[in-house]
Order: sequence, then structure tokens, then C-alpha cells
Amino acid sequence: MGVSTAKQLTNNFIEKISFKEKVGYATGDLACNFIYQTVSSYLLFFYTDIFGISAAAAGFMFLIVRCIDAVIDPLIGTVVDKTNSKYGRFRPYLLYGAFPFAIVAILCFTTPGFSDTGKIVYAYITYILLSITYSSINVPYAALTSAITRDNKEIVSLTSVRMLFSNGGGMIVSFGVPALAALFTHATGKTSTGWQMTMSLMGILGAILLIVCFLNTKERVQVSEAESKVSFKDIFTQLRVNRPLILVCIFFILNFGVNSIINSVGIYYVTYNVARPDLVKWYGLMGTLPALILMPLIPVMYKFIGKKKLLFLSLALKFIGLVGLFLIPSTMVTGVFIARIIQAIGTITCGGFVWALIPETIDFGEYKTGKRASGVVYALVNFFFKFGMAIGGIVPGILLSNFGYIANHAQTPAALHGILLTLSVIPAVFVAIELFAIYFYNLDEKEHKRVLAELSSRG
Repeated sequence: MGVSTAKQLTNNFIEKISFKEKVGYATGDLACNFIYQTVSSYLLFFYTDIFGISAAAAGFMFLIVRCIDAVIDPLIGTVVDKTNSKYGRFRPYLLYGAFPFAIVAILCFTTPGFSDTGKIVYAYITYILLSITYSSINVPYAALTSAITRDNKEIVSLTSVRMLFSNGGGMIVSFGVPALAALFTHATGKTSTGWQMTMSLMGILGAILLIVCFLNTKERVQVSEAESKVSFKDIFTQLRVNRPLILVCIFFILNFGVNSIINSVGIYYVTYNVARPDLVKWYGLMGTLPALILMPLIPVMYKFIGKKKLLFLSLALKFIGLVGLFLIPSTMVTGVFIARIIQAIGTITCGGFVWALIPETIDFGEYKTGKRASGVVYALVNFFFKFGMAIGGIVPGILLSNFGYIANHAQTPAALHGILLTLSVIPAVFVAIELFAIYFYNLDEKEHKRVLAELSSRG
């Protein structure tokens, strides 16, 4: 097939997406960040320092819940792919799941007066429910990208707006949640109530934004009956034939695992190593503020340097920032914040762009199998995303316990060194693996156009 023919066929998939719809879609990620980013960044700290669960017990719980996700998430993906309603395949889940998601999140930050065993049981029940409701929303929400458009440039643009809102939500969470928790704690006189009220506010706002996302998006990419016949076994088919998807899953578990470790340990590092708990909200803000500049530039950077170079450069900056956090003494607050900003620039750029790779892996999977398994693909990615996010609880929880961390006490030199290693060296090792993995991603721009042309010719 000639280049001109391929270009003509791929144009069949192109439909310009309005900025209003891009913003409407992006509000969904803002909503998820209000709720899940709060959970990812602060739930471990809440469990250890407020609810009274040990770091080891909390870390083990995060691991168990991820094992449950390994079964639940693919099932959700297959159910989503089989959905056929008047609202489409993916949008109904945003409508019906919004407020249950918020309610369960609030329960996670509620502290009933149970025994030590009762607290752990309560934490397991609420966290498992949170994980299930999150998947029931996030899998169809993420898959909605591939139903809005098939044009790669529009997907990158759509994802960039989404990531701008996502990082804006992260910025609000990083700066606003500690501030709100302190404000409500001062007003009520109880730390536990302060955190519960903070999560209630974030949950309600998140639920409303999910409804906004539902109302302002449209599913354009229609699939035939044969393409929509997706079953649980298609998960294994995708893992067998879809090499780009496997690489994306590796990116997700490593990249978002690193991000989650950095976010969850940051509050410990600033509180105990830097000994400036008043700077926690500013440290969090510096991790998300660069997104306001970077996210609008991602489509431009993608156009001029391509996906592999963009990923490599962003990960290199992330690595440099993490090494800086290890080498710069915690007493040099300015130096710490400079390293934090460098790390954040790499983190935000890579994290924003990697989401844009998923729709093209769906196209490649359809090209290889004849089935457009959007829900299955996003369920797989979502599992690795959540496992990566949970690493922020599993790894720090286990390591802090082994280094002798004791909540609400002055930390020993060993504990302080453990916090530093968990914040910097361990994430840097994961980033180095990501840098190596980039070279094996074989779905470049030219190959993706060929895949779209072939799909178009099938009719």
C-alpha cells in the first residue's frame, strides 16, 4: 500500500475534537486526582500517624489489595467492553459510579473506635471497596479516549489537556490537602476529624466533576459486533501478541510506582529529615506546579522530537533530580527544592505523555486480533497503574518499618537514612530500568500509520 493511499485511509479516522470537549474529558482526571491522589499521597501517613496502624501492616495490606486487583480489574475490563447502553460503552460508569467512589474514599479516612485488629479489618474492607470502585470508574474513563478519536495527534492533544487538569488536581491535593487538614483540625480540635472533613470535601468535588465529564464527552469510534465480542481470555491474547502494550504496562508500573513512592515518602522526608513540617505543602506544590507550563507544550515537543526522545529526555531529568535529592544535604532547603523541581519536570512530562501511548496499543491489538478490546487493555494498564501507585505504600511501609521508623517520634539516624534512600535511590533504580525499556518500544509513528491504514482497509 502506497504512502498516499495510507494517508487517505487514515484520514477516515480523523475528527477534530473541540476544546470544550477536551476540557470536559479532562475534568474526569481532575476528579480522580482529587480522590485517588489524596489516597495515594496521604493514606499511608494517615494509617500510621493518625489511625494507629503500623507501617508494616499498612504496607502488607496494600500488597494484598493489589493481588485482589489482579483478578478484579480484568473482569471489570471485559464487562466494560460488553456494555451497550444509550450513553455508550464507557460514559455510563462515570454517571453511576461518581458518588459511590466518593463515599468509599471518605470511609477510608474515617477512624472508628475499634480495637487494633478491628482497625486493620476496617482498613482492609474500605480500601478494597475503594480499589474496586476506582477501577469501575477509571477503566472506562481511560478507555473513553480511544472512543473519542483514533487520530494520534488529537489523542496527544486530548491527553495533554487531560494531564494538565490531572496535574492541576495533583497540585491542589499536594498543597491544599495538608492545608485543609490543618485548618479543619484546628477548627474541630481533632486530627482525625480534620482529615475526614478534608476527604469529604475532595470526594464531593470529585463526584461532581465526574458528572461534568459524563455530560461533555461523546463516543465517536464505533465497533462492529465481532470487534466487541471480548472475553476474559482476550487478556492473555493481548499479552501474547501486543508487544507495545507489554512495554506500556512496564512503563506504568515503574513510572507511577516511582511517583507514588516519591509522593508518599515526601511528607516523611520534609517532616523528619528537613525538620520543616510547615514546608510539606510547598514541597508538594513544587512537584506539580511545572505542569502548568509543560502540559501545553507536550504536543509541540512530540511533534519535533518524537516519542522515544521525549520519553528518554524526561526520564533523564527525573533521574538527575532524584540523585540530587540523595546528594544534597537536607539542611540545604533551597537545594532540596531545586532538585525537587528538576525531578518534577521529568516526572510530569513522562507521566503526561505515556497515557497517550495507550490508544495506539489498542489499535495495534485490534490489528493483530480483529477485536477492539479497549476495556481489556485499559484494565490491564489500570492494574499496573494501581500496582505502581500501591508501591508507594508497599515499599515505604516495609522499608520504614525495617529502618526503625516510629510514628510521631524523633527518628534515629538509621530511620532518617532509610527515609532518604526510599525517597531517592530506590526510585532512581526504577527510572534507570525505564530508560533501558524505552529502546524496545517498536510502535513508532510510521508503524502506527500503517496499522491505521490496514484497519481502515478492513472496513
